Amino acid sequence: MDYKKIDKKDIDFLISVCGKERVLVDDEINEDFSHDELAGIKRYPDVLVEVRSTEEVSKIMKYAYENNIPVTPRGQGTGLVGGAVALHGGIMINLSTMNRILELDEENLTVTVEPGVLLMEISKFVEEHDLFYPPDPGEKSATIGGNINTNAGGMRAVKYGVTRDYIRGLEVVLPNGEVIEVGGKVVKNSSGYSLKDLFVGSEGTLGIVTKAVLRLLPLPKKAISLLIPFPNLEMAIETVPRIIKSKAIPTAVEYMVRDVILASEEFLGKKFPDNSADAYLLLTFDGNSKEEIENAYEKVAHICLDAGALDVLISNTEERQESIWSARGAFLEAIKASTTEMDECDVVVPRNRVAEFVKFTNDLQKEFDIRIRSFGHAGDGNLHVYVLKDDLSEEEWKEKLSGVFKAMYDKAEELGGQVSGEHGIGFAKKPYLEKSLGNLRMQLLKNIKQSFDPKNILNPGKVC
Repeated sequence: MDYKKIDKKDIDFLISVCGKERVLVDDEINEDFSHDELAGIKRYPDVLVEVRSTEEVSKIMKYAYENNIPVTPRGQGTGLVGGAVALHGGIMINLSTMNRILELDEENLTVTVEPGVLLMEISKFVEEHDLFYPPDPGEKSATIGGNINTNAGGMRAVKYGVTRDYIRGLEVVLPNGEVIEVGGKVVKNSSGYSLKDLFVGSEGTLGIVTKAVLRLLPLPKKAISLLIPFPNLEMAIETVPRIIKSKAIPTAVEYMVRDVILASEEFLGKKFPDNSADAYLLLTFDGNSKEEIENAYEKVAHICLDAGALDVLISNTEERQESIWSARGAFLEAIKASTTEMDECDVVVPRNRVAEFVKFTNDLQKEFDIRIRSFGHAGDGNLHVYVLKDDLSEEEWKEKLSGVFKAMYDKAEELGGQVSGEHGIGFAKKPYLEKSLGNLRMQLLKNIKQSFDPKNILNPGKVC
């Protein structure tokens, strides 16, 4: 695709829309905007624009569309698959500067926000009003716009679902600059195709979200976590289907291994409540009374002990909860700090096949003689598996990484799984998506992209 190269006329137009202080070029663009959190690709945009309104986004997109200039929307850059990297240069729109909470509607249980509001800010704001926004991805400094564009799930997905389940309505700027609203505050809607749900998870390739109406729930009054050590990971993972089948549904079911816990302790400089076992399940239960929660977790505790758990450690104080979940939240950064480079496989498999997939990744360590670390959402089948470069040469790294990834994605497909559970496709995972979906389904994705963006100017090179 031939795109127009940015020139002085284009810069002058952007300055006329946003002002000189919010239009950055060349050395003014921070290195952070050339990459995201993990994907091994680096490209600078020709110009970075900090927007503050839907009107500004609309004017920029209209101009870009008329002049055939590629545009990359971006939030905090916490993605892991290169989804917010400007592969073709052009204009990067920084949406993290659109960061206002616009309205709390307690009668309809919604909050309306701009895309640059951080997930942790939304949680804090609504909880002050005894309300609850359930999606809980590990990266709390991500923007809600990024969460929407990847349909992020997180740790509470077992009980509450994923981001898509909490999007009531969206305001979206289309590639040609037109602004549309999809969905709204209504609870039910069977009025034609659900355009709203097309934008959720589209990774900024179909339109730019400039406003979101989020569904809220009443805030649960109490929460308790259980940290359950097991002799080995296989025993821990194989217990999860029994927990789910018990109907005492936890809010979260996470698995972790001792090596990752030790890395997190070193990274944070503080101790985990227990690091003596090889593997752990971490479960959280929430509800409106102590009795309700105790009934649920006592049943699950007995299931785990019957399955060979070494103990059940109850975390029923704020201090204990914080120590456990801060460690869990640091797992990715801790693993990253322990190696020279890494890449991630974010597969999702049926819950009853999680143990089989985890065993398979352990076998791959020996087969390829490479370090692999994993943790994840055992309760919803979403596994985060990290392949570490350590001291490998660049040639060895690329060869082994390619072999390990092919093996893991093939195994996920064999088990009835999918390429990505919540981190998206971006640029890095496109080959695996194409293989997984096949020609017909990939063509359907491309047809949708063509309908929204016939000039292919919006986040080109991503997803399809």
